[in-house]
Amino acid sequence: MLYYLAMWIDKLFNPPGFGVFQYITFRSAAAAITSLLISFLLGPKIIRYLKRKQVKEQNKLELQNVGNHWQKAGTPTMGGIIVLSSVLIPTLLWGDIKNAYVILIFIATLWMGLVGFLDDYLKVIKKKPKGLIARWKLVGQISLGLLIGGIIYFYPQFFSDNFAKFKTLTTVPFAKDFNFDFSYFYIPIVIFIITATSNAVNLTDGLDGLAIGTVGIAFLALSIITYVTGNFIYSDYLNIIYLKGSGELTIFCAAMVGAALGFLWYNSYPAQIFLGDTGSLALGSALGVLTILIKKELLLPIIGGIFFSETLSVILQVLYFKYTKKKYGEGRRLFLMAPLHHHFEKKNIHESKIVMRFYIIAVMLAIITMTTFKIR
Repeated sequence: MLYYLAMWIDKLFNPPGFGVFQYITFRSAAAAITSLLISFLLGPKIIRYLKRKQVKEQNKLELQNVGNHWQKAGTPTMGGIIVLSSVLIPTLLWGDIKNAYVILIFIATLWMGLVGFLDDYLKVIKKKPKGLIARWKLVGQISLGLLIGGIIYFYPQFFSDNFAKFKTLTTVPFAKDFNFDFSYFYIPIVIFIITATSNAVNLTDGLDGLAIGTVGIAFLALSIITYVTGNFIYSDYLNIIYLKGSGELTIFCAAMVGAALGFLWYNSYPAQIFLGDTGSLALGSALGVLTILIKKELLLPIIGGIFFSETLSVILQVLYFKYTKKKYGEGRRLFLMAPLHHHFEKKNIHESKIVMRFYIIAVMLAIITMTTFKIR
């Protein structure tokens, strides 16, 4: 909205300096700063409100002898409200709200944020241990996938003139002059990605600062990727798909980085507030949808390597337990505990050290992701 106001003032009165509002780099920096300010302004108020309303984390029996999780009961949850406010408001203020990419990423983040909010509400306020039933959560994820995939597949003109020829393509890491075509499987692939990433970030949200920090690192790398994808000169130089207008997603990414830093102020060890499903499901869907919109889906296992490994550890644990139970009559564990971060806690590594090491790996993965554009 501020973007259009500034453009209107610049066109009408032509005051000096207002031309900077047309630059994505300036508006991205402004979005990141605005996001941080919103986090610092709203954070303490929301934490106090949630404490007053007794919106707090409940004890989990399976974590009774893991780290100091049993002592974390009573910490306010649903902190995703802070993150969503810090991401969506700056995007509205500094982004081009008529841009199709901005509209879809905004809808996706808000959509899964509301699904997560309902899940948290049922668990914390209504005291239903399982919260939103898994199949209804899945309905929310599949519905979002159908919406995003359907618009891209059936209405490519909604984006730009050149989008139609790329609508089902994706960039293949390390492969020059080759893009993979999902073809008729495109919409199911979109549903799978959105469901997988939203659940993966949700699984990762088990230690103070772990999910929000790794998400922030991923979006920092994605802010560069979205910028070059929407810039004809840079995309041509790097030999990647050029998508006109997709550069506006850089503003969303910058807002996400600012929101991650702002929330980490309260969520770092010892956490004053937790993300809850309100935040983790929204962040995961935003990550998945962003890669879909810029045709970088195959980069997800690299840039989201932390989330990928956390999910894989759960899948392997379940499969190995079932296999050994069938073969030996007794189920055995592949890891001391899943997801993976709990395995390291069981090895008596302090959660702050685990989180910091995961950050280091996330940074390494982000750097590797960036190198895929030159090593092609």
